[in-house]
Amino acid sequence: MTPIDKSDAAADTLEGGPRRGRARPARRGVPLPLLLPALLGLAFLLMPLVSLLVRAPWSTLPEQLTSTEVWQALKLSLVCATSATAVSLVLGVPLAWLLARTEFPGRGLVRALVTLPLVLPPVVGGVALLFALGRNGVIGQWLDSWFGITLPFTTTGVVVAESFVAMPFLVISVEGTLRAADQRYEEAATTLGASRFTAFRRVTLPLIAPGVAAGAVLAWARALGEFGATITFAGNFPGTTQTMPLAVYLALQNNPEAAVALSLVLLAVSIAVLAGLRDRWMTAS
Repeated sequence: MTPIDKSDAAADTLEGGPRRGRARPARRGVPLPLLLPALLGLAFLLMPLVSLLVRAPWSTLPEQLTSTEVWQALKLSLVCATSATAVSLVLGVPLAWLLARTEFPGRGLVRALVTLPLVLPPVVGGVALLFALGRNGVIGQWLDSWFGITLPFTTTGVVVAESFVAMPFLVISVEGTLRAADQRYEEAATTLGASRFTAFRRVTLPLIAPGVAAGAVLAWARALGEFGATITFAGNFPGTTQTMPLAVYLALQNNPEAAVALSLVLLAVSIAVLAGLRDRWMTAS
């Protein structure tokens, strides 16, 4: 009789049983009271998107997408969304590091306030920005009188509004990545004489680069689709503040086919973002 290797037996015990001949979980049928609501929910989420594809003016789509108004809105959306993402990276990554790596009184409250734009109605965010950075706002009046800077109803105002709603997505993503990262590498760098900033720049930042990239993509997509805060704080002026979502809203009143065409562009961008984040969200655990 062959002696049993204790290490193999221990491994089998830790893994929940013998490695050979282990029974796989049986595929069980889905209860009908769960299957029907699940299919109904799936249909509810997919039907509007399918209807958009069905009603799309495929024959005139190239003409719709090559009009001057569409290209102006698309160019402005891409520029503003990219600028808002850059602002979010510059301000959001240090904020995420502060929340993940330091202890200070009221950190939980600060984290709640940082995530507040996620649940705040965008129109309310636009009103808040208007009263903060408008010409008569708490801060805006000083910007106007001291530096002659006016943010509302300008392209810069679009970037500010998009940054306000998009930055929390990046902060949450980077903070989660920082909490999961091994801090021993940073500690080793500091014991070798590196400052905390050098350790962050040379050690921590390369470690959390995938989380930063995912947060930046989410922030960019959120900025690209922003509507409420933008139209409230920056207005809807073609070539200056009219982004793609605002162009869709305006076209829906006068030219529904153009609105569908613009919506298809934003739908394609959303699908591309999900495809880019498939390793983060779309893999089975």
